[in-house]
Amino acid sequence: MEKVEGKEIKVAIVGVGCCASHLIQGVYKYYDVEDNSEWIPGLMHPVLGGYKIRDIKYVSAFDIDRAKVGRDLSEAIFAKPNNMTIFADVPKLNVEVKMAPIMDGAPDHLRKFYDVADDLKPCDVVKELKDSGAEILVNYIPTGSDEAAKFYADCAIEAGCAFINCMPTFISSDKEYIEKAKKAKVPLIGDDIKSQIGATILHRVLTQLCVDRGVKINKTSQLNFAGNTDFVNLVKRGESKEFSKKDSVESLIPYKAEVSVGFGFIGLQRDNKVCRLYFDAENFGGNPVRIWLEASIEDSANAAGIIIDAIRYAKIALNREIGGPLYSVSSYLMKHPPKKFPDKEAQDNCEKFIAGEINW
Repeated sequence: MEKVEGKEIKVAIVGVGCCASHLIQGVYKYYDVEDNSEWIPGLMHPVLGGYKIRDIKYVSAFDIDRAKVGRDLSEAIFAKPNNMTIFADVPKLNVEVKMAPIMDGAPDHLRKFYDVADDLKPCDVVKELKDSGAEILVNYIPTGSDEAAKFYADCAIEAGCAFINCMPTFISSDKEYIEKAKKAKVPLIGDDIKSQIGATILHRVLTQLCVDRGVKINKTSQLNFAGNTDFVNLVKRGESKEFSKKDSVESLIPYKAEVSVGFGFIGLQRDNKVCRLYFDAENFGGNPVRIWLEASIEDSANAAGIIIDAIRYAKIALNREIGGPLYSVSSYLMKHPPKKFPDKEAQDNCEKFIAGEINW
């Protein structure tokens, strides 16, 4: 494989919220990490395919919040209503956040939390991507913004950028977008982030454990609640997120079981998410098994720990001129990938992808 160490990865971001803030902070938190010789808390790959975390350069950003548009990205990531933890100093990035098309990205229930700049003219997103030299577009817009998500996927493909879809509008599994991306030699990673260690991955692990050990699941539920604007939105229009989460769990159960997912907004929790999992099952002789699990996690950091790798996978795919979905990467990092593999198989395939043994 081509030697790539030291080369930049130029990234654009749409949606400068808490997840974007933690992702950008992460570059400076881990700026001095040199190799994979030691275990670094929070990282799956300190160096991935020759790329260090400091090789990631943010070159363009888009938002619709008046508090963020027109500001340097280094300032916008800390503007309200962002309420994530701060764990790194971010220098001035000389990247002005540009006004994005609003489309369906600002429903009434979100407008209560920030000032949508309706009076500002949206920028030409494709031109901005090209002018900035962006190679990868990371999509962080709110769940339910299907029109806007497809717009940004189209912009990425037209501009020749890899597209990482962090929200549950299904792009990477859509036949039309698969063909567009293959033709343009644009990699797709999606859809909907499967956090480093969050409700869905914990739910999947416990589900697979029951299936492997012969414990029959009758019903299982997942309740998630936090205090960021993502959860304001999920309470109102979380149908696609609910489907993505349920499908991720149901795909592991080889029989009919009742699976339910719910969301709640509790403002005082800020960016901290609490998830509660419940299993009603039966083991040998039909005897009851009940499992309750609760986890508390900083939601946006959980997502950033995945996308910091997704960006580098996408760059490797660009180097190899791979177009269309990265199946193994999407299966390992996302809730609703175009092809589903067991998590361990997907992880092993990701390592083979890094080594150049496979290109999917």
